[in-house]
Amino acid sequence: MSDFLNTWAKAAMTSLGFFWMALWAFALGYLVSSMIQVFVTRARMRRAMGDTGARSVGLGTFFGFISSSCSFAALSTARAIFQKGAGLIPALAFLLASTNLVIELGILIFIFLSWQFVVGEYLGGLLLIGVMWIVVKLTLPESWADAARDHAREESGESDDEEPPDWRELIRTREGWRQVARRFFMEWQMVWKDVLFGFTVAGVIAAFVPQSFFQSLFLGSGDSEVAWWQIALHTLIGPLAAFFTFIGSMGNIPLAAVLFGSGVSFAGVMAFIFSDLVVFPVLRISGRYFGWRMATYILLVFLISLVAASLVLHIGFGAFGLLLDSDAARASQVEPKERFAIDYTFFLNVVFLAVSGFLAWMVLSKKDEQEGHDHGGSDWMERVLFGLALLSMAWLGIGVVLWFVK
Repeated sequence: MSDFLNTWAKAAMTSLGFFWMALWAFALGYLVSSMIQVFVTRARMRRAMGDTGARSVGLGTFFGFISSSCSFAALSTARAIFQKGAGLIPALAFLLASTNLVIELGILIFIFLSWQFVVGEYLGGLLLIGVMWIVVKLTLPESWADAARDHAREESGESDDEEPPDWRELIRTREGWRQVARRFFMEWQMVWKDVLFGFTVAGVIAAFVPQSFFQSLFLGSGDSEVAWWQIALHTLIGPLAAFFTFIGSMGNIPLAAVLFGSGVSFAGVMAFIFSDLVVFPVLRISGRYFGWRMATYILLVFLISLVAASLVLHIGFGAFGLLLDSDAARASQVEPKERFAIDYTFFLNVVFLAVSGFLAWMVLSKKDEQEGHDHGGSDWMERVLFGLALLSMAWLGIGVVLWFVK
């Protein structure tokens, strides 16, 4: 029993250590994202994007790159872009870019993995868009796209065609920065349950689950030489594991680090990271937005794209000798107490906690009605995730007490 309690304490401190390492990255990323969402606006994105073409796909990718990384917010914006007349391919390019090419995700991957995975994330994001473009161009019946657009228009009653304010004027006003502050906390409101549950699960797995489990699940993991069929299998197991989780794009990075430290191949880890748009909650919301036929089609297109992109990255990195040994990942992992050292992370967290406090003051100094993102609504799935978040808080709280009394 004492061994279990000690492991529980270690799991909780590992989860909190993971979050402490990532806190400044979250704050920086959401601050940049909030500024862009206030000063660029969705209306401007729609007006700049026309039907399918290289320019539209490029603009969709660019706007996604500078936009929010929350899967549900990105899905809502992609739906709005599509229903207003943009082609499905530019809308999906926006969706893929906004969840794979964003700044805060790259910072988080660098913290928990390595620069090779950061390069893989951004190159892979572009590969995802390229493969998606080809697959949709070759397979999508035009009638399906028309039916999905009609469904999206019927589903949404929103209208934001009004002229957006001039960003040059807005950026010089107190109200403009108050909007940034509100958006900053709306970003946290969207993801806190996913992040809390995701980091808790990562700590639990790191402490409780032996490496032999992952080596059984991901065949060949930890072997000195992994066969190509095993690497290809990793790219299918990664998305399958992600599909049945509630962990979003930001919450699954610590778990990806655990997988890599357990010997899962580079391709398998990248496929797991890319799988934030093929999880069940996203499929459910996509079905509501576009209809279940189109939602299932999009999921299959994304699955094909991420498997292909992950394999191409693995082959390319291997050809240039850039693949990391999982032993290097295990060597880089530190004990929970070392994650709270007085180092650059500590000082960055202090700075961004101060920035967050200032933004909170700006919001509280003028309370008014706020418009939130659609993060799945208040249906059963959202309630389940909220319950899991509460359980995570209880688990972490008890674990911290056990850590200090053991």
